[in-house]
Amino acid sequence: MRTINDPSVRASVSTWRKRKFVVLLAVVAVVTAYGGGSESLAQDRTQGRSMVISRNGIVAAESPLAAQAGVQMLERGGNAVDAAVAANAMMGLVAPMSNGIGGDLFAIVYDAKSGKLYGLNASGWAPEGLTIEFLKKQGFQDMPFQGIQSVTVPGAVEGWQKLLERFGKKKFADVLGPAIRTAEDGFPVTEWTSGLWAANAEFLRGNQAAARTYLPDNRGPAVGQIFRNPDLARSLRMIAQGGRDAFYKGELAKAIVETSRRHGGTHTEKDFAEYSAEWVEPISTTYRGWTVYELPPNGQGLAALEMLNIMETFPLDKMGLNSAATLHAMIEAKKLAYADLIRYIGDPKFSTLPVKQLLSKEFAASRAKLIDPNKANCSVGPATNLPGSSTIYLSTVDREGNMVSLIQSNFDDFGSGIVADGTGFILQNRGGLFNLEAGSPNALAPHKRPLHTIIPAFMERGNVRIAFGIMGGWNQSQAHAQYVSHVADFNQNIQAAMETARFTKLSFQGCDVLLENRVPANVKADLEAKGHFVQIHNGFSNRFGGGQAVMRDFGAGVNYGASDPRKDGAAVPELPSAETAR
Repeated sequence: MRTINDPSVRASVSTWRKRKFVVLLAVVAVVTAYGGGSESLAQDRTQGRSMVISRNGIVAAESPLAAQAGVQMLERGGNAVDAAVAANAMMGLVAPMSNGIGGDLFAIVYDAKSGKLYGLNASGWAPEGLTIEFLKKQGFQDMPFQGIQSVTVPGAVEGWQKLLERFGKKKFADVLGPAIRTAEDGFPVTEWTSGLWAANAEFLRGNQAAARTYLPDNRGPAVGQIFRNPDLARSLRMIAQGGRDAFYKGELAKAIVETSRRHGGTHTEKDFAEYSAEWVEPISTTYRGWTVYELPPNGQGLAALEMLNIMETFPLDKMGLNSAATLHAMIEAKKLAYADLIRYIGDPKFSTLPVKQLLSKEFAASRAKLIDPNKANCSVGPATNLPGSSTIYLSTVDREGNMVSLIQSNFDDFGSGIVADGTGFILQNRGGLFNLEAGSPNALAPHKRPLHTIIPAFMERGNVRIAFGIMGGWNQSQAHAQYVSHVADFNQNIQAAMETARFTKLSFQGCDVLLENRVPANVKADLEAKGHFVQIHNGFSNRFGGGQAVMRDFGAGVNYGASDPRKDGAAVPELPSAETAR
């Protein structure tokens, strides 16, 4: 018998190892051709989930039920827009603390036929009677974050109508059907959602209609408990039959106005009837060969682009993924971009905003010079020399390559805490982001939109396009910039880039920063040596938001999907049709 010490055996083993190495190199070459990097190897990788890959459509949403509702539209002849609205309607049912028809919506649509991007701003405006003077007479020194005075006119339903009219193939009755049936039949509550529900039970008890709608047995539903919302099913059925007018000119508007009056609010039927969502031109910047798109103000997307411009002045790819040097540069870039955001951005209809200046590479270079590589800045101010809580996100792609990046929100968990009797949905508290400082670009005014935290995003290079977003209040712009960097600087695929540990800094001043623990062991100490106050969170924390992404390789005609483990969701592919199978 020959042993491992036999020269002929050693030679055979050596030859086998060389061949195995050559095979592995070939595998690496295949997976890195897309941009997955060696981390994409199933034999040894850091990402927990694989991408979903399909020649047909994919819907990535924070709930598998919502993703399935969208896929059902694709399998019935609908397109990416139909799928997005169907998934969004379902999300409003299964995650009512985060979104619903009482909230706002933004979307970016990629139309494969024309090759163009379209932006939709369906954020609501303040009632005509809600003024700074009115609130100050009531004793408010700051904009209220709860209650009826924080409620702006909800924009989601108007946004759905605009999307379906311009790009959809299906009718309202089709896309709302899955959510209506599920609201009537009930669904088992999932893990993340149950925890958020329970944490807000006391808040919901402050409004009788909210408690009646959302607290069966006077508590938030447990994991796996069946929850039904027949009132929401009825409201959705009205919209399915009457379109946006059923919400803005019909029984639902009247119910909201009556509730507002009872609570001392100023909403009128005219505020609803005159409201309209707007098509807008996305704004963009370039980053390492990619073009990255966000929506223009009144959203915070401009901060993500300014942050990327500042980050581009640093060789992050050489500094290392999630190294202390890379994270320090990103955190400091975030502080600078957010300082400019909060100082200069509001509703562009009410003041001239320096968007072009804030997006310029020259401006970013000047801001980047303020970053000390060895020391954190704990008091960052906005530029003075300018030249010249709760949210859901979903994305869809269909077999033709149409894509939707959509975000929808109530702002805080369960928004204002108010439900209009019999409607089955919470009213948002988005107006809480106004300020009461006369002369500020974000000062409260009648029929004005507040500065918004929610932002959808899109990026492209060559034949590859990615619709992506990461929710979570002021986390969003900084999370978007990190995601783009993970793809562009570190060659990660869309799933790995979503899972990679992130930082978040939710405050606008100070050196506090939150960081997930999936970073090199020395990073916390190295950041603290630079003056950062670092709080570590374990695992995949919802404090860092949750995202979804879909990608289309137009050269190969292949779609990819990714879903963040920080949420209960999934990326679900469309099955081939029976005709295709034959």
